[in-house]
Amino acid sequence: MADVTLTNLHKRFDRTEAVSGIDLEIENNEFVVLVGPSGCGKSTTLRMIAGLEEVTEGEILIGGELVNDVPPKDRDIAMVFQNYALYPHMTVFQNMSFGLRLRKYPKDDIKKRVEEAAEVLGITELLNRRPKQLSGGQRQRVAMGRAIVRNPRVFLFDEPLSNLDAKLRGQMRIEIKRVHQHLKTTTVYVTHDQVEAMTLADRVVVMNAGLIDQVGTPGELYHSPRTRFVAGFIGSPAMNFLDCELSELDGGLVVKVGSELSLPVSSGRLERYRPYVGKPLTLGIRPEHITEERADRDGVSLSVGVDFVEPLGMETMVYFSLAGEALCGRVAPELNPQPGQSAKVCFDTEQIHIFDRSTDLAL
Repeated sequence: MADVTLTNLHKRFDRTEAVSGIDLEIENNEFVVLVGPSGCGKSTTLRMIAGLEEVTEGEILIGGELVNDVPPKDRDIAMVFQNYALYPHMTVFQNMSFGLRLRKYPKDDIKKRVEEAAEVLGITELLNRRPKQLSGGQRQRVAMGRAIVRNPRVFLFDEPLSNLDAKLRGQMRIEIKRVHQHLKTTTVYVTHDQVEAMTLADRVVVMNAGLIDQVGTPGELYHSPRTRFVAGFIGSPAMNFLDCELSELDGGLVVKVGSELSLPVSSGRLERYRPYVGKPLTLGIRPEHITEERADRDGVSLSVGVDFVEPLGMETMVYFSLAGEALCGRVAPELNPQPGQSAKVCFDTEQIHIFDRSTDLAL
């Protein structure tokens, strides 16, 4: 077990800078997820930690040891790949034990480690099968088992669930979390799926264009995004955004979206927001905070024209336009909104986010 420290980490490919000087400290036993869109530098960062990419500039420390020039096999890390990387001619037992056999571990020790890992992952009955006889989820468990038997200081996962269907992804998320709780090994996990990031991580690192936009717990990223990018990336469906401005009203402030919507600003935000009166801003509000009118929730109600709906059983997603922007809300199915008709929705004024349009930073 070990902590991992990245200091001023850069990676350049010719003239393209894939990672642009990031700093990150990952604590011992922590599960950290790197998330972001394609091309943001998350996989490149993981590969530098693994030693599969050379560091252009900066330092990587694992357990306090500088490993920039240490080959992958000597870093005491284990990596689980997107494509499983299993040997088709070997059994599950042989695949899981391959690294140990290369290192000349005693046969009894190998057998014990493989059987213990197989029991943790629930694949004991598969040890004599070959990869072609396994499902995608079973193959991913074998790949994890091959990493577990080595008892490494750090686990690295590179989008391990992207080849699985939605149901299997959900099952494997639970499996990975359960294994981490059992082994308590420092884990760095890369994904483009923010649902994976939010459900698995102790802390989430949101990357964008080679930089870290924000690091925090899933709750911190959801409730207090520092940038418009983080606000829009975290949460499903994505946060709604509208151009707005702040105006004075009776000693308080209101958020005005054209002439169609005015939302009062809560007293706790007045001092922070007042310097931005009259400046071009962006209002952000999540779909789950645009609902039907409720007696237990304060907010501003507005009648809107429904463009289309998505019934999802326990809730209905309703899509409508406001100030030239397409918005999404979540309402109770009993409201039964219909395309082409009007529906009354309520904006929760306690759950709004305001961003400076010139910097995209949260106020």
